[in-house]
Amino acid sequence: MSVHGVFNYQKPTIERTLVRNGKLYTHRDLRGSDDQIYGAQWSNEEVVVRNARLEEPFHLDVQGFEFHKCSTSMAYADFFQEENILQRYHAEIVDLIKKTTGAKHVIPFDHNIRSATGKSSEKEIKGGAKVQSPGGLVHNDYTITGGPMRYEQLSQPPKVNDSIKKEGMKPTIPEEVYEVGKKGRWAIINAWRNIRDKHVEVYPFALMDARTASEKDLCVFEIHYADRIGENYFAASSPDHRWYYYPQMTRDEVILLKQWDSDGWLHGGSRANFTLHSAFKDPSSPEDGEDRVSCEVRCICIWDEK
Repeated sequence: MSVHGVFNYQKPTIERTLVRNGKLYTHRDLRGSDDQIYGAQWSNEEVVVRNARLEEPFHLDVQGFEFHKCSTSMAYADFFQEENILQRYHAEIVDLIKKTTGAKHVIPFDHNIRSATGKSSEKEIKGGAKVQSPGGLVHNDYTITGGPMRYEQLSQPPKVNDSIKKEGMKPTIPEEVYEVGKKGRWAIINAWRNIRDKHVEVYPFALMDARTASEKDLCVFEIHYADRIGENYFAASSPDHRWYYYPQMTRDEVILLKQWDSDGWLHGGSRANFTLHSAFKDPSSPEDGEDRVSCEVRCICIWDEK
């Protein structure tokens, strides 16, 4: 039914803030790799992680994530060619998100391959970024200022750290589509998939029920790029937090997770703003379990109205 996992939270003494304060940050290079994290106060907390396959259906607008059966035409090796991800895989994810959310416009703007062994061996996507390690920190990728700031940035010509650059340096979000989102609703949704032929054995992906997170848990973590500053949320632990995972995920399964929503609760809206998430060490994993290799694609999603 559940497992006990250890999660990397921030200590209760960390300064809680929804906006940038310059105290908790890292530097990210042009290949997507980070420097050390400055100002962090790590606290390893053991928590119960429930088997989401055995519980109620989950929804992006309620718990902040949902699960879908969705095969891919991409073979494992295909994911290590940037052109394949851009031309083939992005189209598959766009189709999935449009069908499941009703968004009129879905625009991929970023992607990563994650693998512990791939990171240690400095493996890279040919024509793209280096492979990154699983995100084993309790976090969300955008904040109350960072989410809207990213939406504005993507309506401008790409910056040097942007992984997708349109021909002629055109904005990722066309002007007419940008205006639709400003008048209606937009969100950032991430699609997460195990890309190995074998099911996930180690470092499974866990998600927190968005209804169990609170503003008082959050602190801004700054990512200093070459020409901009991005913002994530880290979190201090709380007994209210409720964690879930999908054991033994296969490559024909996808998790969609909310990372920001213009109609979210932090703006006084009616939907989940985001779900905190993290990879974690599963004590039930086999000692000789094969490394998890996953692909994530972040998308701007735009509806005509809220």
